[in-house]
Amino acid sequence: MTQFLDIILHLDQHLAAWITLFGPWIYVLMFIIIFCETGLVVTPFLPGDSLLFALGALSALESGLDVWILLSTLTVAGILGDTANYHIGKYLGPKVFDQNNRFFKKEYLVQTQAFYENWGAFTIVAARFAPIARTFAPFVAGIGSMEYKKFLSYNVAGAILWVFTFILAGHFFGNLPVVKRNFHIVIFGVIFVSILPMLVPWVKSRLKKS
Repeated sequence: MTQFLDIILHLDQHLAAWITLFGPWIYVLMFIIIFCETGLVVTPFLPGDSLLFALGALSALESGLDVWILLSTLTVAGILGDTANYHIGKYLGPKVFDQNNRFFKKEYLVQTQAFYENWGAFTIVAARFAPIARTFAPFVAGIGSMEYKKFLSYNVAGAILWVFTFILAGHFFGNLPVVKRNFHIVIFGVIFVSILPMLVPWVKSRLKKS
């Protein structure tokens, strides 16, 4: 757990080492991480927003990363991840939540449903910017049998908006001296701001039940 937190807080340093180690295969590794983070309900803990921001920051340096390859590759990963998650939800349904275990926590499902109550179908786009909800929103859409064409349009729009926002933010602002000196604080800030859109409706839902 400590090692995982160290990787999250010092993504810029770890990514630089991985780029040297994997070379062009780094794009494949990042594709897999983004696909799993958005496409598998058992991996909501993987970095998303912070990873994209750090990749954008490195793409502005002589790191060997091409910002346009990152934008196109990871947008496709996000679209395919949500698509896979939608179909998993459609065919497995709520049966996986019959027992509250370490991988399929009912509280995550409740939080995502609260998100849907506030955002409706636009949740597929809005949830891109909220950890956990990003992973469970397409799964819940599949359970609820949202029309696939409707889901796909929001899926594509959300993936483009999400990936371009964080990678370009990192590309243009991630290497400012004040950001580089306080990168771990910036990462904390990115995570906190990402959680807010989901935290507010969840708190409201809990207060209603109380």
